[in-house]
Amino acid sequence: MSLLWNALALLAAYLIGSLSFAVIVSRVMGLSDPRQYGSGNPGATNVLRSGNKKAAALTLLFDLLKGLLPVLAVRLWGEPLGLDDTSAAWVGLAAFLGHLWPVFFRFQGGKGVATAAGVLLALNPLMGALVLGLWLAVAYFTRYSSLAALIASAAAPLLHAVGWGPNGATLAVLAMSALLVWRHQANIAKLLAGQESRIGQKSAAASVSPQPDTPADAHGAHRGPHGHHGHHGSHGHAPRPHGKKRH
Repeated sequence: MSLLWNALALLAAYLIGSLSFAVIVSRVMGLSDPRQYGSGNPGATNVLRSGNKKAAALTLLFDLLKGLLPVLAVRLWGEPLGLDDTSAAWVGLAAFLGHLWPVFFRFQGGKGVATAAGVLLALNPLMGALVLGLWLAVAYFTRYSSLAALIASAAAPLLHAVGWGPNGATLAVLAMSALLVWRHQANIAKLLAGQESRIGQKSAAASVSPQPDTPADAHGAHRGPHGHHGHHGSHGHAPRPHGKKRH
């Protein structure tokens, strides 16, 4: 019976993780799709490039919660169903995978930094706080979100193994960290080339979603350079040729 509950918990966590809040929040607030500008990553850092801090903050919060809540639910209510802390870690990984490959958004997901932070905070608050603190410190001093994520990702499984003993949960954390690094391949190349965008750097044409041409715009497309309709002359008549002057 516990196997069934484990499977159901994994599926539920994946579906929750598949809610791409960067896209959802951007649509609700009338912003461009974050997959169409900046890094193309549907995450809080890229939404911040739109210049809308509120949208970025909401994206960060919801992405973190969708990793935290499934794990917390298993830890609080999973024991009678045969779910332990190892089950909670793999449920967290399922939510993380949902963020990376969301079934509701054509499997075009983000890198999962905020969702991973939520998983770690729910799995072990002290470890999660240490990893999150490391991310914040690196991000603050370097202004590179990707570099902070890479360093925090490398530290997470080591902290878990040393502080809480290598076990099944450690394997889930290790898998999540490895996927995080893998998803940052393009960022690693940009960091090495000195071309990586810094936190808060705006992206052109990202603040509002593109609107279709209005009838007035379409009508104006037929106008000439001086605002008149593209007919010859001021009254729509062609100019008369001047005849030869008679002597």
